[in-house]
Amino acid sequence: MKKEKMWLIDFIKKIFESRKLKNMNITAQITGIKYNPKLTDDLTVFDFNNFNINELPANCLINYDGFSFGLSKWVSPKRTRSYPYERVYNTLGTSKRITVIPIIKDEGKKGDRDFIQWDTISLMSLLDVFVVFAYYKTAEKHKTRANKITNQQFDNELVKQKISEIKNYHSSALHWNLKEIKESFPDLIQKAKTSYNTIRKQLAVEFHNEQGIDKFAKQFINGVKDFMKTSRLKAQEAQNREMQTVQPKEALSTLTKATITIENYLGGKYYFTTDEIRIEKDKIYLIESKHSKNSILPSIGDIKDGLLKMILYTNLKNVSINDNNYTAIPVLKLTSSKLPTDISKSEIETNTVLNKSQKEILNKLFVEANENGFELIIEKTV
Repeated sequence: MKKEKMWLIDFIKKIFESRKLKNMNITAQITGIKYNPKLTDDLTVFDFNNFNINELPANCLINYDGFSFGLSKWVSPKRTRSYPYERVYNTLGTSKRITVIPIIKDEGKKGDRDFIQWDTISLMSLLDVFVVFAYYKTAEKHKTRANKITNQQFDNELVKQKISEIKNYHSSALHWNLKEIKESFPDLIQKAKTSYNTIRKQLAVEFHNEQGIDKFAKQFINGVKDFMKTSRLKAQEAQNREMQTVQPKEALSTLTKATITIENYLGGKYYFTTDEIRIEKDKIYLIESKHSKNSILPSIGDIKDGLLKMILYTNLKNVSINDNNYTAIPVLKLTSSKLPTDISKSEIETNTVLNKSQKEILNKLFVEANENGFELIIEKTV
């Protein structure tokens, strides 16, 4: 009983700490990315002659007349769906990376509708990933839910055309992505709108109001500035919402969250929320936590999602809070209710709870942490 009371007192203290610091905003800059991934998948090679984006896995290698590149695809423009960061991470070991992202996805009136955001594009540019902006051309009616569609398929010819253009494009991913926004977005948005109208008639399914797409399209009338501004406001709102909550998958040793706003050399801004921070003199520990309640380790998708944050955090410059400068120490923390004890690097091979695959993952993770300058913690939670 005494132990339970101590835990409750500690928990209440953490809540007060969290509320006290909830308005803390860390600012930082990124001037370039240097990172060596170790946990990438072995990618299957496909030939471009038989290319169909809808039949390819989430990430793979494409051979195109001697031009080889890593390819990933998103199933939604929203970053919090289907681990898109994991898909991109798996291609980071290739010399050239392309990712296919739908600019709009409407699942029908009873489903979600998402639009691509500026900061997603900025992040891909920062990681030197060429983006093929695409739209869904066909779909199937959901078998059990009215006014909902499923199995949406990209316009494959458009994707093939853009990949052919990238093959002969000799500037950076950043310049390609900016060019595509300026030149392709207005027409592409209309194609997406027309396509959903066609699907609506063919399948007798109601979609969200078209005014939302028209409003999205208006952001590009004056270039990309309105798009950037609107996206940033949405990102800041999402950041502030996340600050107020502790996610079910987070098992934190403190409840202290902080917002972190990262600016690149082009003025592109990324709005994140750290799961935990710890300040020790002139050092600030930026802790990304991934938790599993029912497994020994968090899922590989969760881990790679966390690693993408490490790519950013290990490249931060000029980290400050209220004009006070700090040295950033990135930390990836994996926690599990199923672990009997914490695990250090030296204890992996002798650990009797971990299976062979889990040991291999952790060994690679420690190598990745060591080579790229972040800390890795594997921790038991209650």
